[in-house]
Amino acid sequence: MSIKKQSITLLSVAALSLSLSACSVFDYLIYKPDIPQGNYMEPQQVEKLRVNMTKEQAEYILGRPVLRDSFADDTWYFIYHYKSGRDASITHKELILRFDGDRLTAIEGDYDISPEFNTPLEQSTLPMVNKPELVPQNPEPQREGDKPLVEEEKGQSQAKKTFE
Repeated sequence: MSIKKQSITLLSVAALSLSLSACSVFDYLIYKPDIPQGNYMEPQQVEKLRVNMTKEQAEYILGRPVLRDSFADDTWYFIYHYKSGRDASITHKELILRFDGDRLTAIEGDYDISPEFNTPLEQSTLPMVNKPELVPQNPEPQREGDKPLVEEEKGQSQAKKTFE
């Protein structure tokens, strides 16, 4: 075989093998979106739950559940499923609320429950975000003796000024 035929054969074999493995080699270049499904909840939301809360109060804090027990409305399921598009990692979290009548009795799931959960709502304090003391931000005068740009007339209201 001549060198020309060998090089063409070798080139065609390389092109064929590259085309067959191209999907796996260049997979990181293909955009795949992240897929979030269900109820995303912050830990601060779960920490606000207290025993004997009503269903309306729990729904106000967490939102509507993904699933309610179809035979009895006393069990609510909050499920969050997240699949990353980049590395195909999966995050799955569940929170199950159990009610007795209209009152919250128990919580199960993957979220940390507040140590004050068993303290009734009337006797507990809700967690607060650490906020610094709010101080009004009044601008300092630029120069001493600065006068306002518009002088306000004393004794007349704005309504009288517009009608005169």
